[in-house]
Amino acid sequence: MTEVMRGFRVLEVAEHTFVPAASALLADWGAEVIKIEHVERGDAMRGLMSSGLAMLNTNVHVLLEHSNRGKRSLGLDLTTDEGLDILYRLAGTCDVFLTNKLPEVRSKLKIDLEDIRAHSPDIVYVRGTGQGERGPHADRGSYDALGYWARSGIAMGIKPVDEVQVPNAPPAFGDSIGAMTLAGGIMGALLHRERTGEATEVDVSLLGVGLWSLGAAMALSLQLGFPWGAPAVDSPTGNPLVGIYPTSDGRALSFSCLQAHRYWADAWRCFGQPELGDDDRFATAEAMAANVEEATRLVRSTLATRPAAEWVERLQGFSGQWTLVQDTLEAAADPQSVANGYIQDCATADGIPFQLVAAPIQYGGAPAQPGRAPEFNEHGDAILGEIGLDWDTIVDLKVRGVVA
Repeated sequence: MTEVMRGFRVLEVAEHTFVPAASALLADWGAEVIKIEHVERGDAMRGLMSSGLAMLNTNVHVLLEHSNRGKRSLGLDLTTDEGLDILYRLAGTCDVFLTNKLPEVRSKLKIDLEDIRAHSPDIVYVRGTGQGERGPHADRGSYDALGYWARSGIAMGIKPVDEVQVPNAPPAFGDSIGAMTLAGGIMGALLHRERTGEATEVDVSLLGVGLWSLGAAMALSLQLGFPWGAPAVDSPTGNPLVGIYPTSDGRALSFSCLQAHRYWADAWRCFGQPELGDDDRFATAEAMAANVEEATRLVRSTLATRPAAEWVERLQGFSGQWTLVQDTLEAAADPQSVANGYIQDCATADGIPFQLVAAPIQYGGAPAQPGRAPEFNEHGDAILGEIGLDWDTIVDLKVRGVVA
């Protein structure tokens, strides 16, 4: 793997997943990331294992690992003058400053754009927020389940119209997509700085990423003037070979053959009823459109007669586009996931094995191998030494609670 971010240094003052996962991606690609943590408790994510807010039942905190792999950790009290001075000195050695603190908190801690730029004029300053840097709710805290999932229209957009319950998001779903967006924005800003000499700011919000994720449906919704919503489970899509169809064993197959007429005969060859491939009701695109409800009913009723494994076998030679609808464990074991290294083996500081999803961008024809998340303040003494503090000074700062 080509470490495209090697030589870049990132300073992070952030917690939870959205923003930390962005610098974790940069670390995967070779950047050095220094994570500043609360001097006593560390990143609030560390507490989720004991608070009951996450379903964690092992001694590997995989949520922390996902968003903090490959970093160095320093516990630092930013409410003290000495702690702030250390942060500023570190910023002077870094290319990127990354935070998810709210505007009011950034101002109170003196880590806003002007504060950091006063000590590092060429630094790329990055803000990850819930609802955006401007507007009446800029100072309102958020999580991906709120800004990305609920507020953006995604939750309602994927809820079938015949369902009452709005679905919940998987853990850190929008956070991880937002982190990928942030990482790309940071890399673009660094390229801009290299080409022009100008250090710019980068702003990404969970709401903005949610709107972008729903961008095509949002454009249609705005054009047509009604809210986007998923069709009822049994509603025809207008194309009998586009949709998700249940099988006899409670599984499902997803088809996305955008030219139904082109693939119709081959589909019915695989379904074991080739005569339907020559049926006059579906012989042309116009006939297919006129009989789409019947065509959809036939596909649905046929696929419901056999288990998924049998259909998967029958469809191996199908020329159209389809897949088995998989759960997370099946997706991890998918031969394509395995062949491309999409799931990577890792180990904690204690050597306990676990697995993580690899960075979604590969350079040089190989996946990035994620490192492990740091122990709290694991690199504190070394980081302080690198900015010129001697051991007596470090001990004094520890005694006074400025550093962990």
